[in-house]
Amino acid sequence: MRGRTLILLLGMVGVGVGIAFDKGALTLPVGWNPWGPLSVSDPPTPVTRWKLGRLKDDPEACREVLERSAEPALAYTPLADHEPVAGCPLENVVRLERAGVTFSSSFVATCPWTVAWLRYERHRLQPAARALFDEPVASVEHYGSFACRNVYGREDARRSQHATAEALDLAAYRLASGRRIALAGDWGDDDVEGEFLKRARQGACDLFGTVLGPDYNAAHADHFHLGMRGYRVCR
Repeated sequence: MRGRTLILLLGMVGVGVGIAFDKGALTLPVGWNPWGPLSVSDPPTPVTRWKLGRLKDDPEACREVLERSAEPALAYTPLADHEPVAGCPLENVVRLERAGVTFSSSFVATCPWTVAWLRYERHRLQPAARALFDEPVASVEHYGSFACRNVYGREDARRSQHATAEALDLAAYRLASGRRIALAGDWGDDDVEGEFLKRARQGACDLFGTVLGPDYNAAHADHFHLGMRGYRVCR
């Protein structure tokens, strides 16, 4: 009986708190309100990561986040759900042509991945570049996003995140001055380029589900894998 009473009381408290937030009697810091719309400008918190996950099954809400992103350079094309290769259907995807940075080529990615990338640029990548080089990243080079394949080297033949366009393999960053910083050649160096790559990798770890790089295995020796699935897998 006591247990049931406690559950009832906790339920009533939860309802009361929810009503208080809804009526404006209580407020939360920006980024911590689970009922508010997600914004690219929200500071990274566990709540915003959860809100990003909800966009996977809500394409309309996800594209509204992109429209509200306040990134003037953002250029993308929403795509209908389709199956470019048998066995690898794509849902809630866009073709990303440009974000705050330019890309070596446009690519197809899920809408939630695109939101995560914009947050990465704003909250992690550009602050690191300005802190170390006093200039922003202007462009990035990549090896692609969509590939209908399984995870390399996995006996269970699990589908790669690339099979659903939920990942990008990123090879190099180029600063506004033209200075190029590449995983192949600069990773692990005890200099400012090596420090930047460490910050760029670590900064992605609380914004994407899975971040893999040269320290993970030889297959990632020359790129970062930024994927949506998982929870703070950072290797």
